[in-house]
Amino acid sequence: MNAATVDRQLAAIMIIDVVGYSRLMGEDEEGTLETLKRLRATVVAPQVAAYRGRIVKVMGDGAIIIFGSIIDAVNAGLAIQQAMDRFDAGPAPDEEIKLRIGLNLGDVMREGTDVYGDGVNIAARLQEICGPGGLVLSASAHEQVNGKIAVEFHYGGEQTLKNIAQPVRIYRWPD
Repeated sequence: MNAATVDRQLAAIMIIDVVGYSRLMGEDEEGTLETLKRLRATVVAPQVAAYRGRIVKVMGDGAIIIFGSIIDAVNAGLAIQQAMDRFDAGPAPDEEIKLRIGLNLGDVMREGTDVYGDGVNIAARLQEICGPGGLVLSASAHEQVNGKIAVEFHYGGEQTLKNIAQPVRIYRWPD
C-alpha cells in the first residue's frame, strides 16, 4: 500500500470485550447469543450513538468503536459500564455479563468501514488488562481527559503489552 494513498485519522479508539465469553457460550450458546444481541441493542449502541461514536466492527463478544473525541469516548465507556449495573443478563449470578473496555487516542488507518493500525492494537491490549466492569486508558487518552470528566482515573504504571514494542503508561477506573 502506498503511504500517500493510506487514509489516516486521529481517533479515540474503544475496544469492548465480554469477560468469560467462552465459558458463557459453553454453558448456553443460544442464550448467550440472545443476551449479547440484547446488550448491544439496549446498552452499547445507544450509548455509542449518544456520544457520537461509530461501531466499526462487532467480533462475537467484542467490538471496535471509534469516536472523534476522547472525552466522548471515555464518557461513553463510563455510561456503558454504569448501564451494565442495570442490565439483567439472566436469573443466576453466574450468568451476569461483565465488560472490559480499553481506550486509546491514536492514529488509525481507514479502509472502507474498517480501521487498522497501532492505535487500534494498543486499545485492544488495554482491554485485555482491564478488570471486569472497568476502563483502562492509555496515557495519550488520559492526558486529554484529565480534569475534564466526572471521575478520576488511577495511574497503573508502565505496562508491557503483548506485541506492542514500547511499554504503555496506563490509567484505570475504578481502582
